[in-house]
Amino acid sequence: MRVGSAGSVVCGDRLCSEPAPVPEPAPVEEEEIVVELEEEITIEEAEIVEEPMEIKPHVWITATGTIQSMLDPGIGHETHQLAIILPPTDNIYKGIVSYDASEPIQLIALHGPLAEGEDTGQPIWELDDGTKFALTFIDPETSMGSWLFTGNALAVHTMNEEQFTVSYSVSYLEKEMSDTVITGTLNSMIDPGIGHEEHSIIIILPPSEMTYSGILTYAASEPIQLIALHGPLAEGEDTGQAIWELDDGTKFALTFVDSESNMGTWVFAGNALAVHTMNPDGVTVSYSVVAGQN
Repeated sequence: MRVGSAGSVVCGDRLCSEPAPVPEPAPVEEEEIVVELEEEITIEEAEIVEEPMEIKPHVWITATGTIQSMLDPGIGHETHQLAIILPPTDNIYKGIVSYDASEPIQLIALHGPLAEGEDTGQPIWELDDGTKFALTFIDPETSMGSWLFTGNALAVHTMNEEQFTVSYSVSYLEKEMSDTVITGTLNSMIDPGIGHEEHSIIIILPPSEMTYSGILTYAASEPIQLIALHGPLAEGEDTGQAIWELDDGTKFALTFVDSESNMGTWVFAGNALAVHTMNPDGVTVSYSVVAGQN
C-alpha cells in the first residue's frame, strides 16, 4: 500500500476506496458448445413417446320423442303416411323400439340402397330418383308395442292419408360393416345337404368353430324358413335330433324355423346362419344382420 496525491491511499493500479473490478468469465471455445449440444440432441439416443390411439367403443344410443307423420315419399305409397325414427345410413342399426301411436301402425326396416339388378321379387321401397331399398314390413295390428330390429333405416307407417302421431323410445347401436355386421342381397343355390337336393338355401353367416349370436331382419321374394346350425357334431352325437349332413359326412344339428312369411326379424345363436325354401327354383333375400362371435 502506498499514498498517492492528496493523501489518497493507492491499492495497486486503483484507489483503495474504489470497488474491485469484477473479472470477466473465461471464453468458452465454440467447439466445446457444439459437442455438448450434439450429445444432448442425438436422435438415436432420444426417446420418442407416441400417444396411444383412442379407441371409441360401440355405444348404445337412446332417444325418446313424439313425431307427426308425413305423406310417404315412396312410389306406390302416395296415399300412405310415414314417420321416420332413424334415417337411412351407410351403417347398420341394431336395437329395440317401443312405441305408442294414435292408431294401429306398421313397422318398417329398410335395407340398402340396392345395387342395379338386386330388386328381384322382394318387397321394395323406391324414391322418385330411382333409389331402391328392400323393405321389411311388419303389421302387428296394434297401436303400441315393441320391436327388435336391424336395418339401414327405421320407420312406422299407415295405409291411409290422415296424419298420425307416434311417441317412441329407441335404444340402438349404429355399426360399421364387418364379417358379422352385414346388409346385403343374395340369391339362393341348391341346398348341398343330403336329402335337401330339391331345396334352395342362402348361407348368410358361414359355418364357424365360434358361435354367432345376433339379430337378423329380412325381406325375401317368397316365404322362407330360418336355419341355425350347431356343430359339427362328434361321432355318435346324432341321436334323433334334426340333422343337416354334407356329402363328406360332416353333420350339424339343425334349428329349422318356418316363418310362413317373406319378411321378419329373428334373434338367433348358432355356428352358422341361413335361410331356406322347399323348392329348387331359387329365392332372393335382402337382409341386415348384426352378430357377435364367441
